[in-house]
Amino acid sequence: MKWVTWQNVAVDRMGCAWLIRRFIDPMAEFSFVPAGTRPLPDDAEPFDIPGVRLSHRRGHCTFHTMLREYDLKDPVLQRLARVVDEADVVQEVAVEPVAPGLDLICRGIRQISADDLSAIEHGALVYDALYAQLDRDGQESPAQKGGPSARE
Repeated sequence: MKWVTWQNVAVDRMGCAWLIRRFIDPMAEFSFVPAGTRPLPDDAEPFDIPGVRLSHRRGHCTFHTMLREYDLKDPVLQRLARVVDEADVVQEVAVEPVAPGLDLICRGIRQISADDLSAIEHGALVYDALYAQLDRDGQESPAQKGGPSARE
């Protein structure tokens, strides 16, 4: 399937591209159009573009919307959605300490990438690594994480 989003990908669009390829459409093909382009290509599913089905909703990022639209209930993806949400959308309370770092890394990836397709390919490694670590964190006991029982 073909997918389309705006150029100059950042934390949410990189994350969505990763999510699409890993959990929704492994054969996804991506194209990138300048911000504000209308009409959008008819042969592609748009994402992270205002006014389309797969975009920000109710104050949450597109990554969060995609989990709901595709009924992805993996608890690691749910946590990752909170991280991306906090990195991409202004929040009243910060609860995910890795969110600012993820945003910074994704902006840096965009700077060192020749184009948006390269940026999402490079960003996939970051999202794979973050998913793996969040999955491991979810499997560890409080003692393994250095929690209260580790100090007793």
